[in-house]
Amino acid sequence: MTRVGKPLPDVVAPGLDVLFCGINPSLLSAARGHHFARPGNRFWPALHLAGLTPRRLRPEEDRELLLFGLGVTNLVDRPTRTAAELTPGELRAGVAALEELVALHHPRVVAVLGGTAWRLAVDRRGAPWGRQERRLGGAETWVLPNPSGLNAHHQLPDLARHYAALRPPAQRAEPASAPGASGVPGASPASRPTSATAPPSSSPDPRATAAARSCGSSAASSAAT
Repeated sequence: MTRVGKPLPDVVAPGLDVLFCGINPSLLSAARGHHFARPGNRFWPALHLAGLTPRRLRPEEDRELLLFGLGVTNLVDRPTRTAAELTPGELRAGVAALEELVALHHPRVVAVLGGTAWRLAVDRRGAPWGRQERRLGGAETWVLPNPSGLNAHHQLPDLARHYAALRPPAQRAEPASAPGASGVPGASPASRPTSATAPPSSSPDPRATAAARSCGSSAASSAAT
């Protein structure tokens, strides 16, 4: 299920394992109608390396995230070239809208992708990476690095390591398995049951095995997603 009436509709359903929240859509993502569509954005490979999807999805397959108990929304609906174009007022309003969405759909975890934007939105300059004290809409809330290619502070293995922390605890302690991702813990099969329904897919069986993981970012200097 997606919320309509937005430049880039949400990919969301009741009872998701993780609802990812980008800062706002890039102009390209809004034009194509798919999340994280910029060629340099590392969201899709990071998800796969983190063991959250059994293969690397393409932006046009974003609806297939529902098969794995995952979803995507944005803090601010307005598309821009970079997230730095957003105002603090837009970010604060986005947190309120996100809380309403989370309270409606009850995901286990909300993961906001962008530390600078989050700190501005909640007026907490020292907010750390990872799990936050504040819960949005009753859900466990995390802040993770932005996957934008403009975020030079965090490379793909770092992003995957951060994103892998969102997996349920029982799935986090497996041996490394992804080639070329030394030091990144391995992934378990990305087949978690969800109450979400998704359109028919030609993707491989969700029980197929996945790969490994990586980390983080500064939103104000990042491209929009």
